[in-house]
Amino acid sequence: MLASLLDHLCRRRRGYATLCALLGLALITDRPNRAPGPQLEGVLARDFLSVQTRHTPTTYYEGRQGPTGFEYELMRRFADHLGVSLNLDADHDIAEALEAVRRRGDLGAAALPLDPTRDGLMYSRPIMPLQPLLVYRRGLPPPDGIDDLRGLSIGTLSGTGTSRVMRELQAEHDWLSWQEADDIEVSALLGQVADGGLDAAVVFEHQFRLNRLFFPAVEDGFRLGRPLSLAWAFPTGQGLGLVRAANRFLEQMQDDGLLARLETHYLGRDNYLEYVGARTFIGHVHERLPDYDALFREAARDSQFDWKLLAAVGYQESHWRPDATSPTGVRGMMMLTNATAGEMNVADRLDPAQSIDGGARYLRSLKERLPASITGNDRLFMALAAYNVGLGHLYDARRIVEMRDGDPNAWNDVREALPLLQQRKWHSQTRYGYARGGEPVIYVRNIRRYYEILAYVDRSQQQFHRLSTRQQASQDDVLFDQMPSSG
Repeated sequence: MLASLLDHLCRRRRGYATLCALLGLALITDRPNRAPGPQLEGVLARDFLSVQTRHTPTTYYEGRQGPTGFEYELMRRFADHLGVSLNLDADHDIAEALEAVRRRGDLGAAALPLDPTRDGLMYSRPIMPLQPLLVYRRGLPPPDGIDDLRGLSIGTLSGTGTSRVMRELQAEHDWLSWQEADDIEVSALLGQVADGGLDAAVVFEHQFRLNRLFFPAVEDGFRLGRPLSLAWAFPTGQGLGLVRAANRFLEQMQDDGLLARLETHYLGRDNYLEYVGARTFIGHVHERLPDYDALFREAARDSQFDWKLLAAVGYQESHWRPDATSPTGVRGMMMLTNATAGEMNVADRLDPAQSIDGGARYLRSLKERLPASITGNDRLFMALAAYNVGLGHLYDARRIVEMRDGDPNAWNDVREALPLLQQRKWHSQTRYGYARGGEPVIYVRNIRRYYEILAYVDRSQQQFHRLSTRQQASQDDVLFDQMPSSG
């Protein structure tokens, strides 16, 4: 009853956070003869913070420019706040992460729900609400409420808080049953729904928002139960110094608005490609890309690009069709003009190996020819735009940016100027004149999105491989435990 009351109070925004933290600490501090303990002093003395986490798109993963993720960003900032380095142990599922916190960790940041009933752990103030959501396989009758779940096979992840919500609902609906697993991630669970292994699943709303693009066969149904709270976990018996420091840090992040901005940046995006386009792309990833991914990887090694970026360019150009031909005469997987093919020594534009290699080298040459003042992702995005519209028109757009008192080295400013090349008022003042400047903007946007999908699929396959290696199981249903109805 006390745990339920605490969690209910924790779900109330703004003023709830301090109250929840104070009540959570009271569970520890009300015990007699409890010494503060040396945990925070130990962190400062050894000069690093040890965090138990796990690989998920919402928590921590390796991005193009290194480690990233919502909770990773918070961990990194907290370590900076303490003036120490950050040490991560990410080879965990949720149960393993919690046990590692109890045994040796400074804190656990692994998409953990605040749960004061867990032995040996205490929690920070809430970081953000976690709303459970019922999702289901496209083609089934859309469920609108609990009663529509009768007869459906439902899965969820144990230890995440969603299984706790299911047990609370079962107390009111004794016929409710489900399956749960503790050693897979949300992507694998949604994959079970998409492939027909499950009819439905219970995940958190923000998790589905981030993953729905990659599982277009899975639909959102309805919110299930009351929101829970994301929090960090700390071992009991080690004093309160570190948890109090974390609470002060999180409170400051909230007061400064940084916490809300990080939520929006990492967790606030919905699907940005229409479902039809997403389904088509995912289908081609599985059906067409395997025939050419080795060629993209080889070209990437030679040109020093990420192979997934080159594959994204290839998809935007031809949908991975080596015989593609446009009305303007560009041809092949990477849709090279005759002039570009000659410049890159491509003898046969319809040969996928030659086309991919030539396209990669051409993109590299465009990137190298840009002014040195353009750096980082701005340089890459402008090279991609030039691949589509030509360097001359890109330079014209940069000139328009200067006339509008913008930054010609910033892609965001150039992106706004490119469509102006379609207006006589602007293109009459440029060297190369009119261009369909809206097209390279869409071109770069699409490639970035295709790349993101490919990066997600690649990470998911790596995670699945690690899981398969650990499990050594041949059947998916071995991963699930059946939670029978209580009726």
